[in-house]
Amino acid sequence: MHLRVIQDSGRPITVYEAVARNLLRVIDSIPVLYGVAIISALLSPRSKRLGDYVAGTVVVHEKPAMLEAGLRWDSTASSGSALYDVSRLTAEEFQLVEAFLLRRGELAEDVRSGTAQKIVQRLSARLQLTAQDRQEPEKLLENLAMAYRARARYG
Repeated sequence: MHLRVIQDSGRPITVYEAVARNLLRVIDSIPVLYGVAIISALLSPRSKRLGDYVAGTVVVHEKPAMLEAGLRWDSTASSGSALYDVSRLTAEEFQLVEAFLLRRGELAEDVRSGTAQKIVQRLSARLQLTAQDRQEPEKLLENLAMAYRARARYG
């Protein structure tokens, strides 16, 4: 079904989140409380169950073909990733980089190039990037994403 449960931050769930979600699934299945479970899912903008709220998780739909096309990066891209302190990136900045890399194939070349440059410009001060670092924005974003994922141990 191409569904996956992740933390609200986009990271994989831990054992705690999995247990919390499933304990509340038992409560959701009690006949008297069906209504509460249904109402919480209907009122949630992300259709979250009570277990998702307690665990801080969300169920996402994956599109395998899109993921493969968006994440097939040059294998040499990671060679410079150790030069940047990706721990300085916020979760939101990493999500921005990931979203761009996943969707860049859908963008016109000029939009794609301009967007990559804007993202790199936004990250430039935080990561102390030089003019030379910014010469190939897409490759830099690939490096940063791989380094961030490796640091977070989910890449």
